[in-house]
Amino acid sequence: MNILVLNGPNLNMIGIREPEIYGNKTYVDLENYIKELQNYYSVRIDIKQSNLEGILIDILHYGNDTYDGVILNAGAFTHYSYALYDAINSIQIPVVEVHLSDITKREEFRKVSVIRDACIGSIIGLGFNSYEEGIKLLLEEGVKK
Repeated sequence: MNILVLNGPNLNMIGIREPEIYGNKTYVDLENYIKELQNYYSVRIDIKQSNLEGILIDILHYGNDTYDGVILNAGAFTHYSYALYDAINSIQIPVVEVHLSDITKREEFRKVSVIRDACIGSIIGLGFNSYEEGIKLLLEEGVKK
């Protein structure tokens, strides 16, 4: 299975940004963690990150013909990007929403995910392990959406 891990705005700043929420591990640490999962689960994983909404949408569209599934941490776009919601709905491969922190226990605006209903599942608050659970969900679902 070919999986795309797509990270949105400010994820490149973990380890620096709000360590009391996201911890001290860096984005490079996250990439290395995900690469280790690739071998453990016998999957191929590409990791991409952008701070720009349009680029995330373009990558999702491109991913439709390239990957079997997507693990998406849309960052703050989770809470207001109907364009990402539409992009997820426009592709034929399953998308799993993940978040490092528990968005239901944060600021009021973060408690709402406008992309959740377009995804096959949502995994929150498990730190880096959210990505592993996302891989497991994609493997359980196979390539059906």
